[in-house]
Amino acid sequence: MSATHTPQAQNSLSQILSEWVQRTTLQDIPDDVVQKARLHALDTLGLALASNAESFAKPSLTGIANAGAAGSCTVLGNSIELAPRDAALINGLLMHGLDFDDTHPKSIIHASVASLPAALAMGEHLDLPWEQTLCAYILGIEASTRIGASVQGGFHHVGFHATGVVSHFSAALVAGKLLGLDAAGLTSAQGIAGSTASGIQVFLEEGAWTKRMHPGWGALAGITAAYMAQAGFLAPTRPYEGKFGLYATHLHETEPAHDKLIEGLGTLWNLRETAIKPFPVCHFNHGCIEAAITLHHKLGDRVGQIKEVTAWLAEPTLHIVAEPEQAKQNVSTDYEAKFSAQYGVAVGLSLGRFGLKELLQDTIQDTKIRELTRKVKCQADPNTRFPTSYSGGVTVTLEDGTQLHEHIPVNKGAGERAMTQDDIVEKFMANATVLVNASQAEKMVRALLGSGTQSTREVVREFRK
Repeated sequence: MSATHTPQAQNSLSQILSEWVQRTTLQDIPDDVVQKARLHALDTLGLALASNAESFAKPSLTGIANAGAAGSCTVLGNSIELAPRDAALINGLLMHGLDFDDTHPKSIIHASVASLPAALAMGEHLDLPWEQTLCAYILGIEASTRIGASVQGGFHHVGFHATGVVSHFSAALVAGKLLGLDAAGLTSAQGIAGSTASGIQVFLEEGAWTKRMHPGWGALAGITAAYMAQAGFLAPTRPYEGKFGLYATHLHETEPAHDKLIEGLGTLWNLRETAIKPFPVCHFNHGCIEAAITLHHKLGDRVGQIKEVTAWLAEPTLHIVAEPEQAKQNVSTDYEAKFSAQYGVAVGLSLGRFGLKELLQDTIQDTKIRELTRKVKCQADPNTRFPTSYSGGVTVTLEDGTQLHEHIPVNKGAGERAMTQDDIVEKFMANATVLVNASQAEKMVRALLGSGTQSTREVVREFRK
């Protein structure tokens, strides 16, 4: 690589992060973290396969392929091949398309999709050993979650989609790591990514598809940044804390916690706290949906006697999943439903479950569920543990005045309630077999959870249709 890089500001946040990423190998990462990463990758790839059956998949792939370039990189669940950046873009979109992918609670970001699309594309393109790609993926997760944690929820408060922002930086580090950039080159890659980092949440107003593309766009931009850094492109060295850096331009009144970006590098692994979703909706809704499902089983045939419902959620999340109330009580698309606490609670109370089928039009348009959705009012949860976990509760008042209440302090899938390997494999099989047969899906599981001696190209190509 070129030796020409912008002179480094001493001890800048990006430099410290770069030095750690550059020197860390898979052997430096604890075994439990590595194994957890394999499971998170498996979960994320299963979601990408399932997304191929959704209405957004064909227009997304057609548009990206028409705008992009042919190449040799896999498009998950398809037979076509694209150039690395274009493959990373569409794969990131497919991974995040169902909003069923993992989340790091404290940083409020989807951790795997901020890292895995770039890792797979670059690992396959460069024909690297799978374990090398796995290492870069893990380091990308650590970078993205640390950036997210350092802004203390500030992105969401001002209308940015946090994953859409941080994925540019994490993908730049992932791609740079796999290209073999030195610490100066990795710092430059982050500096370049600072000029592309974006992702606005205006999709919430209309149930639009744009959120789905955010992590893939971050992967495309991060790969571009790494190659530009490799070529010697001059870049800022303080993209986070600089006078007009990320914190100053993207946070408004929220004070950043600089230390959360770099503290405990190599000893504190945020992947351990990253949760795999049991429900295919915004993670903020998981606690109250689980509470509603529990109440469904307690109510039995009294579900039809519900007069009023209060859903309890963390106050900082209300503007995303509960407001404006009229819109959230009258959802018409699957994406609107994913971000409506009112709808999630109504479905949980009515059916005692919430899966991908509950996002189909038959359920969304069900008269009884629509009526119950309009009865759900959302309030700030005084007992929330947010952001450590996505707590939630539901209080139901029946027509005879009887009240029932259920509160979930730690949402299923998080902390001590993390999904087991069997749970994750079961989820993968359910998602993968939307597109492929069971024997092919089982072969994919073996490829991800096997010895790791194969090449990235061999692993990724198992996930073609």
